[in-house]
Amino acid sequence: MVMQTGRIRPFTVNVPQVALDDLVARLAHTRLPEQETVNDWDQGVPLAVVQDFLDYWCDHYDWRHCEEELNHYPNFRMRIDDLPIHFLHIRSPHDDARPLLLTHGWPGSVLEFMDVIEPLTKPEEHGGSADQAFHLIIPSLPGYGFSGKPRKTGWDIPKIAEAWDVLMRALGYERYFAQGGDWGSAVTLEMARQDRGALAAVHSNMVLAAPDPETMSQPTEAEAAALARLQWYREKDNGYAQIQRTRPQTIGYALTDSPVGQMAWILEKFRNWSDAGDDIASAFGHDRLLDNVSLYWFTRSAASSARLYWHSFGKQDMAPIAMPMGGTIFPKELFQTSQRWAEKRFSNIIHWNVADKGGHFAAFETPDIFVEEIRACFDKAELTATRKVQTA
Repeated sequence: MVMQTGRIRPFTVNVPQVALDDLVARLAHTRLPEQETVNDWDQGVPLAVVQDFLDYWCDHYDWRHCEEELNHYPNFRMRIDDLPIHFLHIRSPHDDARPLLLTHGWPGSVLEFMDVIEPLTKPEEHGGSADQAFHLIIPSLPGYGFSGKPRKTGWDIPKIAEAWDVLMRALGYERYFAQGGDWGSAVTLEMARQDRGALAAVHSNMVLAAPDPETMSQPTEAEAAALARLQWYREKDNGYAQIQRTRPQTIGYALTDSPVGQMAWILEKFRNWSDAGDDIASAFGHDRLLDNVSLYWFTRSAASSARLYWHSFGKQDMAPIAMPMGGTIFPKELFQTSQRWAEKRFSNIIHWNVADKGGHFAAFETPDIFVEEIRACFDKAELTATRKVQTA
């Protein structure tokens, strides 16, 4: 069935003042639990961390600054199968730049990519060359941010992947590249699996490929460490996923009603999945983290974003992929797939690298490395395509 589309319309981020006033009132009447009974994060976000961010949110934070940053770039919405999809579309000054689709995950948003927009669209001003320029398309996942909230089931990873291809073609791009991490990786790799003809190559900073019994029997040191981190995730860190997979509506009531609850729910993941250590405020900055939390809060996205887990968590199609792909593994990534594991699924790996720092939120946490990896991967994709044409 062909997806129905509507007109592409300009969009301006403008949260009503009444919503900001409501947030201020709710923060002023926050009820906090008692302090944890351990000296680390083992029971969740420590009270002192929450109190620090709460105080900053009350006394120093300015959402309007985030709005200005978003509105500095062209924002749009387009209906796909009657669902409004929000996206940023930033064209490079170089007309022949390559189109690049960037997809975020949970608990991220389009804000993850703000620090890589200029280096990717204007590379000659940021250590690159003009032929490394990209036109950027950065959509908000269905149920996230300023995209619409699905009113019926069906918006799973395969449907989002199809919708993204529809979006890119509606923008006039008949050949493009795609990148993603977290759910963005699932969407991007599903697009590669579907291979609808316009997508040329993909890159992931969370490569989804399962180890096979042969390599599991004799793992390398790095693979053993990856398996240990996966075991930690299963035993200590995936409670959020099980709740969102099974009861997204129930957790939605709590997080939609309590801004501090929403904040703690998100901050925990930025600590556990990044290379920041315990001091996430210094690593990311209060403002950057609260921008992302506030985006979830003002758009009431707790339940609608969680429903993606209900639809797709643990259900990804792991079929082989022949499309050119690149992977970058960051040392604090949740799923640290080895190249040996990846080769069991991907038959055309054109770029592979293990970064020396960084974690799950690569573009947000280590934008310089992220940009270098994007350039390296898709430069190789272009070179590979050129060689195929020459030998045809």
